[in-house]
Amino acid sequence: METNFLVALLRLCVHFCALPVYLLCYLGLWDPLCKKAFPYFMDSFSVHYNSKMSAKKKDLFSNLSDFASPAGRLTIFEIGTGTGTNFEFYPTGCKVICTDPNPNFQKYLDKNLSKNPHVKLESCIVAAAEDLHQIPDASVDVVVCTLVLCSVKNTARVLSEVLRVLRPGGAFYFMEHVLASPSTWMFFWQQIYDAAWDVFFDGCCLTRESGKELEKAGFSDLKLRYIDAPLNWNPAKPHIIGYAVK
Repeated sequence: METNFLVALLRLCVHFCALPVYLLCYLGLWDPLCKKAFPYFMDSFSVHYNSKMSAKKKDLFSNLSDFASPAGRLTIFEIGTGTGTNFEFYPTGCKVICTDPNPNFQKYLDKNLSKNPHVKLESCIVAAAEDLHQIPDASVDVVVCTLVLCSVKNTARVLSEVLRVLRPGGAFYFMEHVLASPSTWMFFWQQIYDAAWDVFFDGCCLTRESGKELEKAGFSDLKLRYIDAPLNWNPAKPHIIGYAVK
């Protein structure tokens, strides 16, 4: 009971500190500002994140080529590509289809494409993850999603779209931050920061339970691990990592 009161009090403090941003939201000024500034932030954050998570990403993506088509070609469809921070971990010669709802990522995406000539861009689509109608059914070998499910509006709908676009036997690779275990300090602080986290970080939610959504999505096989990312006291430290086969 005392803990609940403390959480409610601290959440109120967070809301109070965020009042100027709420005012900008009310005036319709924050969203366009955030859409322009967020890619710049992610360009810097991604360098830091990859430096901490490089070994995890190398391990995660080490068997991507196992899911190449019978003809030996590998087509990767990345949801929420952002700055293209995953390109360096993709195998040589793969084709990549990129999608992101924010077109302001484009110049950062182009920069990472130029740094990774082993990746061949097939197309780049501006679209929300819940509606990927531009991608035909059963047309890609692999779908990749990293630090994206935290900010989508409907996780179940996104996973339904993933299953639709994957060919039979294709795989969905994920690395996402999630809700911490209850009765931990990280869980406690996530409840507090989540009060305004989505406003500052373009819809990101600290308390998603994406692992549970994956478990009931209907994949034939799911390789999922819970880890603590080496991100010090970042409230996004709890992660799930793995892949699921259609």
